[in-house]
Amino acid sequence: MIHRHELPLLLTGLLSTLCGVGLSRMAFTALMPALVQAHWFSADQAAYLGAATLLGYLLGALGAHWLTERWSVPRVLLGSFVAVTLSFALSALPQPFVTFFAWRCLAGIAAAVLMVVGPSAAMAALPTARRAVLGPVLFAGVGVGALLSATLIPALVRLDLFWTWVALALVSALCGWWGWRSSRRIPAAAAQLARLQPAAPAAPQPAPTTGRLWLLPVLWLLAAYACDAAGFVPHTVFWVDYLARERELGTAFGALQWGLFGLGALIGPIVTAACAARWDWHRAVVGGMALKTAAVCIPVALPWLLLSGPAPTLQLVAYGVSSLVVGALSPGMAALTSGRLLQLVGPLAHKRIWGYATAVFALAQALSGTGMAWLYAQSHVYQPLFALAAGVLALGTLLAWASRTR
Repeated sequence: MIHRHELPLLLTGLLSTLCGVGLSRMAFTALMPALVQAHWFSADQAAYLGAATLLGYLLGALGAHWLTERWSVPRVLLGSFVAVTLSFALSALPQPFVTFFAWRCLAGIAAAVLMVVGPSAAMAALPTARRAVLGPVLFAGVGVGALLSATLIPALVRLDLFWTWVALALVSALCGWWGWRSSRRIPAAAAQLARLQPAAPAAPQPAPTTGRLWLLPVLWLLAAYACDAAGFVPHTVFWVDYLARERELGTAFGALQWGLFGLGALIGPIVTAACAARWDWHRAVVGGMALKTAAVCIPVALPWLLLSGPAPTLQLVAYGVSSLVVGALSPGMAALTSGRLLQLVGPLAHKRIWGYATAVFALAQALSGTGMAWLYAQSHVYQPLFALAAGVLALGTLLAWASRTR
């Protein structure tokens, strides 16, 4: 049951992750095959444009904390929402690769700021007893955005790419107006919730280490989060193009799988919230990493299993499981990592450490995205990228296990 005073907090987090990652990043993944087929860009250029978003994400993650030290949270969020809207509007017409690269970088910068500032501000204002239940739900906006891009974009690209970009700009503008208004209500909502639950008992957890930010468990967890960032790049950047063109399964199949990815991203935070409430944060993080590793292994193993002949039902189910699980654990791992860091360092240091975590995530993601785009440009084959990603995620699982505090 959600209390009415919690709604501004939830809406701030949801709309920040929806506009920031769900639209500014995930929508471009669904658009990549259409941009290539419309001859706006070559396949190699489209891959580099996907990496441009990740580069911008790194820059935004590094600057997010600096921005909030100089301006209020609502102002920072408003500027980021406007930047996402502009990045879509300015991409509506064919243009040189360099300028399009700049708009994708702008989208990535704004996405990172929204991802750091929105959920962190909302999480800090939630009562301690409600963080494990509602905290992961703040990241459900990633799934809503991916689901919208899977359903809206295939219909719009049949009309025209121009109207696709315009529609994305309008949706981003609506999210921005609503999210900004919600963020302005956070202080009043937090005060009301504090009065309603003045003596709410906190769940047993390790003592916060606000004064000692860089403890060994924190470092192991940040390293695991970096592996998560590098390991799910193929699914979030190349997945639709891989299925549609390399596997020759068609754009409709690719759109269907991206819809399943979005559905997974929508329900993932709800499932991870239940896991965090039932088990401790550490076990939930390790279990999530292990499950994500297995899901990324599916596109590596499946082509070998189908050497004897086509098996459309097996492909639909297997690729569907991969899409659903990786989709669920895209925002799910962010939510679990954020909650675990909050447990390790306490609420006062959470925004700072979550900003560092997002920067580490963005750096690993940018390096992985750029490196994988280069590898694809050399080989023109996506398949080895998924094998590389699975190995990185397996390493991340071990690092997450090593981050235990006892």
